[in-house]
Amino acid sequence: MEAINLLLSGFDTAFSGWNLLYCLIGVSIGMVVGILPGLGPSAGTALLIPVTFGMEPVSAIIMLAGIYYGSMYGGTITTVLVNVPGEAASVITCLDGYPMAKKGRAGVALGVAAIGSFVGGTVSIIAVSLIAPHLVKFALAFGPPEFFALVVLGMTMVMGLAGKSVLRGAISVVLGLLLATIGMAPSSGVPRFYLGFPQLLDGLNFVTIAMGLFGLAEILAGAEESFKNPSKPAEVKKLLPERDEWGATAKSVSRGTVLGFFCGLIPGTSSVVPALLSYSLEKKLAKDPSRFGQGAIEGVAGPETANNSFCGGAFVPLLLLGIPSSATMAVLLGAFILHGLTPGPMLFVRHPDFVWAVIASMFIGNALLLVMNLPMARMWAKVINIPSKLLFPIIIGVSIVGTYSISNSLWNVGGFLVFGILGYLLKKADIPVAPIALMFILGELMEKSLLESLSIFKGNLFEIISRPIAGSLILLSALILILSVLAGKMNKKEYLQDVEA
Repeated sequence: MEAINLLLSGFDTAFSGWNLLYCLIGVSIGMVVGILPGLGPSAGTALLIPVTFGMEPVSAIIMLAGIYYGSMYGGTITTVLVNVPGEAASVITCLDGYPMAKKGRAGVALGVAAIGSFVGGTVSIIAVSLIAPHLVKFALAFGPPEFFALVVLGMTMVMGLAGKSVLRGAISVVLGLLLATIGMAPSSGVPRFYLGFPQLLDGLNFVTIAMGLFGLAEILAGAEESFKNPSKPAEVKKLLPERDEWGATAKSVSRGTVLGFFCGLIPGTSSVVPALLSYSLEKKLAKDPSRFGQGAIEGVAGPETANNSFCGGAFVPLLLLGIPSSATMAVLLGAFILHGLTPGPMLFVRHPDFVWAVIASMFIGNALLLVMNLPMARMWAKVINIPSKLLFPIIIGVSIVGTYSISNSLWNVGGFLVFGILGYLLKKADIPVAPIALMFILGELMEKSLLESLSIFKGNLFEIISRPIAGSLILLSALILILSVLAGKMNKKEYLQDVEA
């Protein structure tokens, strides 16, 4: 009952003032960000952070969160119509979404994706509303050892799931941790790795890193791809499936909702993971698995539901523990900090109005997106026709202005360009960039909790394992790392056998 009262008060805040307008602006920008190849939720959220500097914290986070889950909807449109994923999770939707479009069923694929996304997103937010108040007491039991173990778990999840190999994931993780050490040491105040530049004594600016790695790098990669493979969008006609397809669709949506939400609770995952797991599950449960890859409606409904349900679940570790479960959540965490808010269990105690307003705004945003997608799908599809050679230079120009506005310094503009080029080169080398942002923002928490743990246990690090929660998380991390290495070796062996054959 308490959760319902708090949620109602959140709706009162979300509907008041400019908040409703900012929610609409956020989900609309998110749709465009998802539709445009070369961008994605991480890039869109990072690029728009400077715009929020003069806004109230609740309005800023409502808009940025809207960009996040709005881009999940928008990414489906380019995936289905031109077989170009608007964001990473939509790669799985390509497998059956585009074949449906080639059969003249592009509208049905978009309609099913919109309905599944709405159901998955709404149910996951309801789950957040119900379980979050009960998890606050559990989160308050976390001390430095538990936070250190949780970050280690996130780090191993990132290494195991972020790239095609554990080694590539580890390279990205180490790079993120190294960047986090630049500046003053938290315990002694000794300058580290600042290379003689006084601008680095306070450390690197996360917004600059995020805008470069996700914004500029994605634009450069997307521009290269769009120039290589220009595509003509398929025509959007009927939006709803046939009567005999509703049963299978409903089951896929139900399974995708549950799977996506629980994946969102795990630090270090991304929306690609639940989408892939959902697709695999639907294919295994299907009476005729051969339909998948040929335009199976379950191959669109399940993954699209799962990646939007993931968005709701991902807010639980962010709000309760201050631990981002994905790259976009890391960008949102940076936005929280920039607006003077520290995610964690005390956020529910000190700023309950803010927390519940953000949660309520997600209900509103999902409803707005359903209305914007079903009747207006044909209109959104026209965004694909905007020439990349005109659009991308405008985005880069606006990004440079936004980066400069952070502190009115060309130093940040230089950082934006450097990290943009670095992110592009890492993408070309097939090294994931998301772990860099995750570990950069978690690096300070990891170092601080490690030093505090060593102080508590008088230098004996192994005492962490004696704590039930921390010990369980460390053991789980070791198990995940071992399984990831074994899985990588098996995949490599299968690949060599296919080459020889």
